[in-house]
Amino acid sequence: MRTRRPTVFLALIALLSAVAACGLTSGPNATALTIYTSRPKPIAQSVLDAFEQANPEFEGRVRMLTLGASEVVHRVRAEKHRPQADVWWGGTSQQFGQAVGAQLLSPANAEVIARVPEPYRGSGTLWLAEMRAAQIIFYNSAMLSPERAPKDWDDLIGSNMRGQLMIRDVAASGTMRSIYSALIGRSFAGTGDPNNGYEFLRALDRNTEDYAANPSDLFLRIQRQEAAASVWNLQDVLVQRAKGAPFTPVMPVSGAPMLLDGVGKIKGGPHGDAADTFMEFLLRPATQQMLADKYFQLPTVAIPTPPAWLTEVSLREMPVDWTTVSREETGWIDYWVQHIKNRG
Repeated sequence: MRTRRPTVFLALIALLSAVAACGLTSGPNATALTIYTSRPKPIAQSVLDAFEQANPEFEGRVRMLTLGASEVVHRVRAEKHRPQADVWWGGTSQQFGQAVGAQLLSPANAEVIARVPEPYRGSGTLWLAEMRAAQIIFYNSAMLSPERAPKDWDDLIGSNMRGQLMIRDVAASGTMRSIYSALIGRSFAGTGDPNNGYEFLRALDRNTEDYAANPSDLFLRIQRQEAAASVWNLQDVLVQRAKGAPFTPVMPVSGAPMLLDGVGKIKGGPHGDAADTFMEFLLRPATQQMLADKYFQLPTVAIPTPPAWLTEVSLREMPVDWTTVSREETGWIDYWVQHIKNRG
């Protein structure tokens, strides 16, 4: 007669593994908070280090996974019936709007919500804008002089920029999806037709040397002089410049799309109380002051002192109908992928 002990043993191991995967283990080293973030690693790690210092009970027990903003949306949606994370940190208003529609988020506590001005609260206060992000042009000053560098969006499609652009892959990036949608929206606002915007993106594709897989790859390849210019958010460009990169930001003459970058509590996450603690820390004026001073962030929360670097940047906002962009973005970017990308 065969024994069933091995079968029982394997079943027990599987059960324990499942329990551990659900975050139900206990002990001093058990995960107490899981964060999905699309924020740059140095910025995210700086906040996490400060958070653990202020809350020693979380030291070594926070799991932070860095993904593209669009990847976070897909992952949180896929895990809806068995959430694996507690906080989603970093994403556009369009992406958080999708999450609200899919019932993926829970509201933060009232004290935290009250810190964020009403225009920067998402639908139903289910997510909160942490910062405003200006989307600008930048170039490698070792390759282009200020006279030759593009000064506005339409300069990017000139014949002199052929092969001079390196662009972050659009479909996987919330930032790039918003930039491209805003550029399509310039003509769509008056005509209700995206074709003029598509023609602009075709010309942009002709001038694009390649599409970088992620922001780190984008910055590295422009530093290596594989291309001379790109588009991205002002904060990250200033951070790279502070680290020694030969990048010069350009505030477009016609204005920069101003995105909201948000944070939200994932509905049904395994550590809801810990999510509240992290969001309270992130949106403290002192934390946001540090991010403004050290990492060139434009907070939505009121901070004691405007950062010194802000006086050096002449912010000009491009008028964008973000309601229309939110409605049309998926179709516009799908068209770009299927009919424009790499066809120039």
